Amino acid sequence: MRLTNVAHLRLPFGRLHGFDVAATPTDVELPVSFDQRRHVGAGERAGSWMALSFRMREPVALDDLEAAWMAVIARHATLRTAFTPGDDGPRLHEVDVRPGAWVEHPIASGQAVNDALRDVLDDACSPYRAPSHRLCVLESAEGPTVVLAADHAHVDLWSMLVLARDLLTALGEVREGRVPLLPPAPAFADHTRELRERDGAPDALRRRWAEVLEASGGVMPRFPLPLGTAESPESERVEVRDVLDVDDSAAFSTQARDGGVSTLALVVSAMTAVTHELAGTPLRAVFPVHSRYDAQWHDAAGWFITNSVLESADADARASAAAVKEAVQLGSWPLEDVLRPWGGMPEAPGMFAISWLDLRRLPVRIDAAGLQAQYVGASIRTDGVMLWFILDEAGLHLRCRYPDTEEARASVGAWLDALVARLRTEARTSVGGRLTIGDRRFRVRRAARDDVPVLVALLSDDELGREREVAELAGYESAFDAVTRDSTHYLAVVVDEAERVVGTMQLSIIPGLSRGGSTRLQIEGVRVAAHERSSGLGSAMLEWAHEHGRARGAALAQLTTDRARERARAFYARLGYGESHVGLKRPL
Repeated sequence: MRLTNVAHLRLPFGRLHGFDVAATPTDVELPVSFDQRRHVGAGERAGSWMALSFRMREPVALDDLEAAWMAVIARHATLRTAFTPGDDGPRLHEVDVRPGAWVEHPIASGQAVNDALRDVLDDACSPYRAPSHRLCVLESAEGPTVVLAADHAHVDLWSMLVLARDLLTALGEVREGRVPLLPPAPAFADHTRELRERDGAPDALRRRWAEVLEASGGVMPRFPLPLGTAESPESERVEVRDVLDVDDSAAFSTQARDGGVSTLALVVSAMTAVTHELAGTPLRAVFPVHSRYDAQWHDAAGWFITNSVLESADADARASAAAVKEAVQLGSWPLEDVLRPWGGMPEAPGMFAISWLDLRRLPVRIDAAGLQAQYVGASIRTDGVMLWFILDEAGLHLRCRYPDTEEARASVGAWLDALVARLRTEARTSVGGRLTIGDRRFRVRRAARDDVPVLVALLSDDELGREREVAELAGYESAFDAVTRDSTHYLAVVVDEAERVVGTMQLSIIPGLSRGGSTRLQIEGVRVAAHERSSGLGSAMLEWAHEHGRARGAALAQLTTDRARERARAFYARLGYGESHVGLKRPL
């Protein structure tokens, strides 16, 4: 799932609708969390929201969406709360929320659809609106796009996924002719009460916070390179980058596992190295950590995020892993108590924050690819640097927001360029692409178009291949283009120490309904150069292929080989393949 910004959000032209609800205040007052108080206390303003958009596969009636959304509001108490100004800071109360009506939001002449959407959400999802959330639908010839948005005081990125899942679940009930009745989720206000009842942080943790803040000049960590900002925030510059594709991401994660660390720790290692190279300082950053410390909160909506601090001075992966572990521990205690000596969070221009979300590990899922789901951020003015990472089945993505000044463009741009280059280099030279056979070293990579002639030569280099392969390359090049356009296929080449191609195979990931919806790894066209046969290279290639399949969710590997290839059949049998099926082929 991509992270984007409303200014970058690509939407088809259509009719933009929003659902109005009626909210009536009650006398029930609720506790306000430390982060809610900071956020809402900054005052009414535009751009304080976050959103999630997704494309429905088929048309949906607005009445059906209304019924589903009201069921989601009934399930999540935070959607039935609102802030009001108070003498000593914001106050939070329950509100009664009742259905209202759909309204069409006009799109002015010459106005982009995403700009119209931004205006709607800036108005509807500001801190003191009651309620401060909005359901929107863009109806177009390409089908409806649903946008769920709320002020950040009530949600986090995890929450947006929960709300989208629950809306789709309730919508399914409505379409089946049933009244959507979702069980109540735990209320975020109860989580706030629990945190307040916790014991105070230990002295050692307080001292460590003080050390990191002192090293940052007595404030929360700041970006280590010039931003050129004055005391007032500047217009933002937002960069969205797809850092690692599915193949590089899998290789990078394999490298992390081989080193006994997490993928996050290895990314922190790269950021630490880049910061040393460009700024000559340790990596220090604000580091948000979630407070869903108990499974009961996994299906709840709320701001279950608190801020910690990360200090990583050593780019060694294990040292970076220790820095991440420390940051999680520093964020495991109520911040209101920890930061009391500074009178609250000591923010300053240039504050640097790094957020990490691994969607593969979340207990909450939607079909993000099929729904073309995107996390959408608001457009704001800023004087700091905020970096978000999302890791999902498609790879590693980032979004970075920073002040749009010449100095920041140069500094942050150079830092991001160096980081992305380093992560990609580490992925492509990682153990995930290496094959070791005795004292020999081989590397697996995706085939390039220039490899086509040597791959054809490998396919032709046996008694069957000589008869069915041809000399003309045009057909092979067209086939190569078709294979590489589809990321479910991996046309692999194996190169030796001299970068000579000595093997190839084509791997395809095939989802299916049979075997309980199992995904399969199809292996085709396995060839090893004649001078490398019987060396163990073929076995190593197949083991690499199996790991490639596992990393993409495959539960079964399958292949076919010509009945005449008796040695190949014996080879596959030694690797655990059974001749359990009869393969049939016919010309078309």
